[in-house]
Amino acid sequence: MDKNQIITNTEAFVKQTLKNAEGGHDWFHILRVWNNAKLISKNEQVDTFIVELGALLHDIADSKFYNGDETVGPKVARMFLQKQGVSEDIIIHIENIITNISFKGGNFKQTFTSPELDVLQDADRLDAIGAIGIARCFNYGGFKNRPLYNPEIPPNLNMTKEEYKKSEAPTINHFYEKLLLLKDKMNTKTGQQIAADRHIYMETFLQQFYNEWNGIK
Repeated sequence: MDKNQIITNTEAFVKQTLKNAEGGHDWFHILRVWNNAKLISKNEQVDTFIVELGALLHDIADSKFYNGDETVGPKVARMFLQKQGVSEDIIIHIENIITNISFKGGNFKQTFTSPELDVLQDADRLDAIGAIGIARCFNYGGFKNRPLYNPEIPPNLNMTKEEYKKSEAPTINHFYEKLLLLKDKMNTKTGQQIAADRHIYMETFLQQFYNEWNGIK
């Protein structure tokens, strides 16, 4: 099957699969990551077919919505790609991207690397910071019924992968446990440049948040 047709079929499949997804992990998140990935790829030596498939399928079954089961996403992607006649080596690459793309706490050790994964990690992480990152963070916090902030519960920067997945900490803590760490984890120059601006925006937001919380003008 023609690669362009496979991308078109994948887009339709993902739209249908995620039509009722939580707002921070829905089709529009996928679309933003897809656009970010295409932008970053312009300055990188990568297989753009793998990058686009990876962008479209990276959150097809996010483990946080499947009781932490990280095997669901790769399985769903494999079944779909096999029906599209995609080669086994590309399917394995996509499975590895899905397994390794996400930030899973400060102690998580990535087990797979590729230029395509580097691009996709940056594309996904860019959507977790800046204005949209802030909106997604509070949207998910509301979805999980977490408090906005509790000064008596400090951020935990030494969580294991399992502790990170099960955390019920206030939403503001997530900035310190993940979002503010992403700027220094970017893989590409394009990702680093965009992340720098979005990082500053988050710092400004946090200062305003604390001022309002504490009754400071």
